[in-house]
Amino acid sequence: MTHTLAIANQKGGVGKTTTAINLAASLVGIGKSVLLLDLDPQGNASSGSGALRNADTLTVYDWLGEDHAFDDVVQTRPPGMDVIPSDENLTAIETDLLTSEDRTVRLRNRLDGRDRAYDYTIIDCPPSLNVLTVNAFVCATGVIVPLQCEYFPLEGLTSLLNTVERIRSAGNPGLRVEGLLRTMYDPRLSLTQAVSRQLFQHFPDIVYRTVIPRNVRLAEAPSHGVPVLLYEPNSKGSTAYAALANEIVRRHAKVVSAR
Repeated sequence: MTHTLAIANQKGGVGKTTTAINLAASLVGIGKSVLLLDLDPQGNASSGSGALRNADTLTVYDWLGEDHAFDDVVQTRPPGMDVIPSDENLTAIETDLLTSEDRTVRLRNRLDGRDRAYDYTIIDCPPSLNVLTVNAFVCATGVIVPLQCEYFPLEGLTSLLNTVERIRSAGNPGLRVEGLLRTMYDPRLSLTQAVSRQLFQHFPDIVYRTVIPRNVRLAEAPSHGVPVLLYEPNSKGSTAYAALANEIVRRHAKVVSAR
């Protein structure tokens, strides 16, 4: 079964792109075939995974907006992980989509038309609930929401969950919130513990047991263009994302078994 996971949070700075890169790499590390799709015009998932971006590089813009073939835009960076890079040109797609008949399903149509099969497609969404994020939700099987254990990130959670529910009702009944991921986690802080308790109280079934700690190596890895698993495999950040990948795979195995 193919799993398409949208990594989304309309608040920036919560570890969304870090999660997309390192979850994808960690899934590859346990033998899964993975496509990382950078759907954020900032292109940070592209640079952080070492994808080439120059004047001759084809990006997700060329795939979604110019009808280039999937094989023309996909890169294998790092070894074993396919990446479709992004850049600022993707912002032009938003305007195009708003006036197009396929404005909410274009990404799904493109993914359905590809020749390659993957165990996991990881989509790094932009930090807003715009038409690109809606496209990601329409084709996703699950949404992973990274958030810091602070009160401001919690304020936008309800809006995001409502958007997921609307997409589920309007055309993607298989969509669900895959999990809430606590990032930049510092157990020494009373606020962290208080917000964690609230999350488990209100969302007991979808909070990941794995937490992502504050970790210098996680912050350094993007400047080297590699996931932390390749930059410093023994770091706390690398260990945490490996644990997350295994937790996700175990959850999926249970769902498939139950079906």
